[in-house]
Amino acid sequence: MSERRVVDDGLYEALGSAGSLDKILLATDGSKSSEAAAATTAKIAEQFGSRLHLVHVTSVHSFYSCYGEGESDTLSIFEEDDERARSLLERQAEKLRSEGVNVEQTHLRIGEPDAEVVALAEEIGADLVVAGSHGTGAMKRATIGRVSESIVRHAHCPVLVVRQKESTSDEREA
Repeated sequence: MSERRVVDDGLYEALGSAGSLDKILLATDGSKSSEAAAATTAKIAEQFGSRLHLVHVTSVHSFYSCYGEGESDTLSIFEEDDERARSLLERQAEKLRSEGVNVEQTHLRIGEPDAEVVALAEEIGADLVVAGSHGTGAMKRATIGRVSESIVRHAHCPVLVVRQKESTSDEREA
């Protein structure tokens, strides 16, 4: 029997029982938790030979915040946001490719992040969606973020929410 490098035996069994993991959609926003999600996704994609799609969604709220600015200022802000988002996607795709992951396509969307991720997952026929968790405030450790929770509730396929590894006291002091 060939040896497999697995993320976790329980996770491997759960994902394997979901059927094919041909296409994985990774939602990324450049945060530490989305970096953790990318690392986990790379391991899963390697194990299952999955094709990976990356998506970054620029929140529609960032565009509304420009309302009332001059036309040239608003255009400049949109262009800067677009450039940052494309750069983020390209850096993430290149990093994953350097790790041997088959990154099939990157997607840049504008809208409500949860709705756009769910819609794209359906459009591409994703077998799994992976996202970082983003709890906030005092409930940070007890909850997942609103966007992640909404993706879990509305996606047509399994969703894996990855929490950023918490640093130990030794790591924090370094």
